[in-house]
Amino acid sequence: MQREVTTVWNRCLNVIREIVPEQSFNTWFEPIVPLRLNGYVLTIQVPSEFFYEWLEENFVHALRKALDTAIGPQGQLEYSIIVDKGNEQNRPLTVNVPTTKTPQTAKPDNVNPDILKSPFQLKDLDSLTLDSYLNPSYTFDNYVEGDCNRLARSAGYAVAERPGVTSFNPLMIYGGVGLGKTHLVQAIGNFIKNKNQNKFVLYVTSEKFTNQFMNAVRSDGIRDFTSFYMQVDVLVIDDVQFLQKKEKTQEIFFHIFNHLHQSGKQIIMTSDRAPRALDGLEDRLLSRFKWGLSADLQTPDLETRIAIIQKKLQAEGIYIDSTVIEYLAHSVNTNVRELEGVIVSLIAQASLNRRDIDLELAKQTLRNIVVDSDREVTIDSVQEAVADFFGVTIADLKAKSRKQELVYPRQVAMYLAKEKTDLSLKSIGYHFGGRDHSTVIHAVQTISDKVARHAETRDVIEKLKAQFK
Repeated sequence: MQREVTTVWNRCLNVIREIVPEQSFNTWFEPIVPLRLNGYVLTIQVPSEFFYEWLEENFVHALRKALDTAIGPQGQLEYSIIVDKGNEQNRPLTVNVPTTKTPQTAKPDNVNPDILKSPFQLKDLDSLTLDSYLNPSYTFDNYVEGDCNRLARSAGYAVAERPGVTSFNPLMIYGGVGLGKTHLVQAIGNFIKNKNQNKFVLYVTSEKFTNQFMNAVRSDGIRDFTSFYMQVDVLVIDDVQFLQKKEKTQEIFFHIFNHLHQSGKQIIMTSDRAPRALDGLEDRLLSRFKWGLSADLQTPDLETRIAIIQKKLQAEGIYIDSTVIEYLAHSVNTNVRELEGVIVSLIAQASLNRRDIDLELAKQTLRNIVVDSDREVTIDSVQEAVADFFGVTIADLKAKSRKQELVYPRQVAMYLAKEKTDLSLKSIGYHFGGRDHSTVIHAVQTISDKVARHAETRDVIEKLKAQFK
């Protein structure tokens, strides 16, 4: 019985293959499983309701011709639609529906080889034709690995080596602004594109995806829009959080996601937060985001920041002293983008002023950037304010001296640096003569106790804080 239904379906496929372009055949007919032949009724299993609807909408003529050839004019088609893939304990849940259209009631198959043969040839989709929209400068080679991104980078490399094959599908990379999400996912895309010339990789922001969808709605081009995205081999979609509360866009993305995933195509996404924190997205979409792997990017640690600076300088062909690199790494600990911006500004300042990059120029550049970005307090401004208030020098604050007239101002400066900047204890200690983080902890605790017990210390701290407002 099974041999008979397989034979009949193979005859159908031979007919369909002559009518439908190869890309469309691979996309829409290879995933179909012939289930049974009951008299003149052929039942085929399709992966989803959307898959069934697409066949009915676009290929009914090809299917009718195939049935006529394989079974005869009396041949009928029935779909078994998988609505739940099930698991090891539960079998897949399916529903059976007869074909709802005949060649007389359906619109022509309108199979345009220029559109469906290859996604590279699709026209009128915001000029989305040949370009994968990947930035070739984003590669694994210039992506600095550290503890802050090791899991995400390792998973990304595994996906790049075997797209659509690993269990990391979809791969979700999430983290705050400027931590390298876009760099990493585009590095994956570039790696796949360079290694697999036959795979079409597409990078698109969720905002761009939404605008394309809206344009397709206005121009009655939903069919072309969907057909294009369903032929992509690797879809990289950036900032999926912007799909929040866009119900229609979420719906079309849901169907595209399902089809790509069921077809073994790779999906890569970025977000500014973990999937569980993405409010405003449909539950069915969120559940699919969790099918693969979600990996976060964290703020780079000191060693990673030093490596990033060295990599950037190496790319620019510039050498600066290690003390300057260490100063920059300790002073900028927010994100990679800001760190790279500081380096670019430093190089520009050195070029414009025709001077070498030294520690003084680094401090001056950082001071200018702080003013430009409305950052209120830096470690340098804290040290300057405390030194001026107590009548000592910044060198005194950094010195090894244990004189009480210097220890107290130094502890006050460390306390304010901890409270008013984002620097780690290790970085604060570095700026005070390379002291250990335990010294900073002791200083912070000492001043905290004095603020709680002595009005005089509270008054000193309040006066100093007032200078930073």
